[in-house]
Amino acid sequence: MNNPADGSDAERAAGADVTLDPNAVEVSVVLPAYNEADTIENTVRTTLDTLGAFLKPGTFEVIVAEDGCDDETPAIADRLAAEVAAVRHFHSDERLGRGGALERAFDAAHGETLVYFDTDLATDMKHLETLVDTVRNGDADVATGSRWMPENVADRPAKRGIPSKGYNGAVRLFLRTGLRDHQCGFKSISREAFEAIHDDVEDRHWFWDTELLVRAQRAGFQVREFPVDWEPKGDSKVDLVRDVFGMGSQIIRTWWQLSVQPRVTRRMTLAASALLVLIALLLSTQYLDFAAVIDHIQDADPMLVGAATVVYALSWPLRGMRYRDILAELGFDERIGFLTGAVFISQTGNLVFPARAGDAVRAYVVKARRGIPYPSGFASLAAERVFDLLTITVLAGVVLLSYAATGDLARVAQSLTGASESGRIAVIVAVGVAVVAIAAVAGIVLSARSDTNRVRALVTRFSSDSYADFVAGVLERFVGDVQQVGGNPRAFMLVGASSLVIWTLDVVTAALVLAAFAPPLELATLVTICFFAVSVGNLAKVIPLTPGGVGLYEAAFTLLVAGLTPVTGAVALGAAIVDHFLKNAVTIVGGVVSMLALNVSLTTAVEEAEEMEEAEEPA
Repeated sequence: MNNPADGSDAERAAGADVTLDPNAVEVSVVLPAYNEADTIENTVRTTLDTLGAFLKPGTFEVIVAEDGCDDETPAIADRLAAEVAAVRHFHSDERLGRGGALERAFDAAHGETLVYFDTDLATDMKHLETLVDTVRNGDADVATGSRWMPENVADRPAKRGIPSKGYNGAVRLFLRTGLRDHQCGFKSISREAFEAIHDDVEDRHWFWDTELLVRAQRAGFQVREFPVDWEPKGDSKVDLVRDVFGMGSQIIRTWWQLSVQPRVTRRMTLAASALLVLIALLLSTQYLDFAAVIDHIQDADPMLVGAATVVYALSWPLRGMRYRDILAELGFDERIGFLTGAVFISQTGNLVFPARAGDAVRAYVVKARRGIPYPSGFASLAAERVFDLLTITVLAGVVLLSYAATGDLARVAQSLTGASESGRIAVIVAVGVAVVAIAAVAGIVLSARSDTNRVRALVTRFSSDSYADFVAGVLERFVGDVQQVGGNPRAFMLVGASSLVIWTLDVVTAALVLAAFAPPLELATLVTICFFAVSVGNLAKVIPLTPGGVGLYEAAFTLLVAGLTPVTGAVALGAAIVDHFLKNAVTIVGGVVSMLALNVSLTTAVEEAEEMEEAEEPA
């Protein structure tokens, strides 16, 4: 059966010189091929012989789904298609991935029963009739061969068998399929089931097989697994490090989409965020007298608090000016007033919704109102974030160095050892974010000088699946846009200077608020500690655990002010609460005014921004 004939009975029955009637085709077999010049002809002829043994002539077709080969596979497939009416060849100049090549072929196939198997014929072809008829006769919607069923366990080398068992165990654990072998390249599916689920199958490489089975089960289709005789032939094209890592990430992605995401409503995330803030407050009662905190807030000087509000409001036009400079460097010229409003709206979204959902809102606003492409809007916002992180990291670092120079570094360390758990967590988060920010900015700025972007090469070292490709594309665009700003010394200095002024005004706001509580501090000490506390507090809230970072900012601010100065914890927390509250109040007021002026609904903007992000993902 495995000997290539010069013209088998099945081929003659198909008719090399007769056009195949697409309406008569019942079964379409797809052979995914990448550099299979040594085996493809034998595989095609063997497949035709095997199908011809149990199907009528003209009722089946064999499609070579050739995936960007760089050997003689395309020429051989073309010749076979010219010789045999039942053979078709789909060529791709670029790699589509195993799943991508299969989907393309299935879309164009004529049969109602869609079949595929690996071209190395590792699975014994005596099982092909069972594979086809299980779906063709309506016994199941999807059929798949299995190498790990108790009735027939395949003899696989340890280097392939152990990872395979681990992988299949992980799929059963996270995705609850109940199947023993998800990756066996020997499957069939009905046209109805394929049409119903293939838009939901996101992977385009090795995980495609698994996701097809999982999506089919979740959609209510019956999946039948049956044991097959299987013998490994040649070396697997699966990279045990890169591709297994990629498929592991796809398991987590699919688990999140199917089991977690449907349960994570906006109401639930808001409730969870509020609960985190409440827990943080309850824990802090173990260290602070909240009655004293409230008393101190009531006694704060309203004139200084009002002055702090005015100072903070002055920073917003500067934010609009900085965003204008970033967009100008990317080729877009917009007015400061409009951009200030867009920043107000996005920051208001971050206060209302968790996970920094407001960031995507700004990209939506500039696209909907000014036609700036969504990717450019998002990339410009990301570039702004880089400058924010760099600026507040530098500010915190400068103060920390000054403490080291004056011999007060030990006092900083001592303040952490006696701090509350929430305060220590906030500072640890801040330090982690600062380290990552410095490393990322340094890498981007240095690479900007060489006009080199090595993001894709770095990402594909770990995984080559479709999501890795998508992530690489997003990061490439982001790094490229930041390089464009960072590579222009004038633009870099301009945006950097405005970032420094913006965050200095943020610190002055906090200093005026702390001064309103009449702390026993000299002016220089008050300003210095505010530079440190505000910078660390803002770094702590970068990770979006709660809307607006409420709780994290207060914890970090209180820890540093109370730990490094004679100011009591109650006064420090009171100042942190008032400082954060007035900043959020200014943001919300500005956001509401901007939404009215630009006719933007925050809820609609969040929903449509999410749709735009989904549209950017791989189809």
